[in-house]
Amino acid sequence: EVQLVESGGGLVQAGGSLRLSCAASGFTFDDYTIGWFRQAPGKEREGVSCISSGDGSTYFADSVKGRFTISSDNAKNTVYLQMNSLKPEDTAVYYCNTPLQATNNHWGQGTQVTVSS
Repeated sequence: EVQLVESGGGLVQAGGSLRLSCAASGFTFDDYTIGWFRQAPGKEREGVSCISSGDGSTYFADSVKGRFTISSDNAKNTVYLQMNSLKPEDTAVYYCNTPLQATNNHWGQGTQVTVSS
């Protein structure tokens, strides 16, 4: 069973940083695409970033380009989202997921990120 567990959220002041972790299990962590998504109150869930192990390619939404980076540690089966220069509009519940799980609307609990102004 595929499991993705998010952690690392918290309360931070604007301009601060957080690093989110996505611990994966239940699949071979050598050929994957894992994305980070977020959902703010009253808004739809949106894609933030993703990383593909095959060619190391990454994607970032325009709203986070230059501020967020994504990386992975295959030895730990973990994908990270480093968030710098955080803004109040980054406040949301952050989720990580595979494309298949997302398509099947199967989500974890996420981790809350709150950025105060």
